[in-house]
Amino acid sequence: MEKSIQRKEMNKKLKAMDPAVHQQKSDAIIEFLIKEPEFQDASVIGLTVSAFPEVDTHRLIELCWKAGKKTAVPKCDPLTRAMSFRIIEDFSQLETVYMKLLEPIVEQTEEVSPEEIDLLLVPGVVFSAAGYRIGFGGGYYDRYLTRYAGPTKSLAFAMQLADSVPVETHDMPVQRICTELGCMDTGAVKP
Repeated sequence: MEKSIQRKEMNKKLKAMDPAVHQQKSDAIIEFLIKEPEFQDASVIGLTVSAFPEVDTHRLIELCWKAGKKTAVPKCDPLTRAMSFRIIEDFSQLETVYMKLLEPIVEQTEEVSPEEIDLLLVPGVVFSAAGYRIGFGGGYYDRYLTRYAGPTKSLAFAMQLADSVPVETHDMPVQRICTELGCMDTGAVKP
C-alpha cells in the first residue's frame, strides 16, 4: 500500500478517536516513556508540540520542565525543508505557523545542535515493528536523522502499528516505540 493511502487511512482512524480515550491513552504512553532509562538519563529532549490527533505531548513537556529537563522543539523551513531544534521554557515561546503547527519563536529561543540532544522523540502516522514510519510527508525528520546519532523513540497509539510500511532508501528507523501497551525495541541499530 502506498504511503499516502496508509497515512490518509490512519489519520481518519485517529481523528475518530473519542477525546477522553485519546487523552487516557496519551497519558499511558507518557507513563511508559518516563520510565525508560534513556528518558531518565536525558538532560535535553527533542520532541514536537503535538496537535490532535497525535499523542498529546503537552503534559510530557510540562513533566520535563518539572524534572529540570530542557525541551527542544523543531523549527522547520518549508522552503529548504531543513529543520533545527530550539529550547522552549514556556508555551508562550511558541507561535502558530503553516498547517497550524506550533513552533518556537526564533527571537525568544536558543538553537541546540543535534549533538546536544540526548533523546529524540520522532513523530509519525504509521509505524512498522522494525521502526520504519510514515511521517507527515515533509521528510524533515529523515533528513535530520542523518545528522543525529543519539537514541530515538516514537510515541504512538497501538492502532498506529502496521505489519509493514513502504521503505525508501532515505528512510531512517527509530530504535523504540512506546504505545499505551508498553515500549518495544524495533531492532534498529543503537548508536
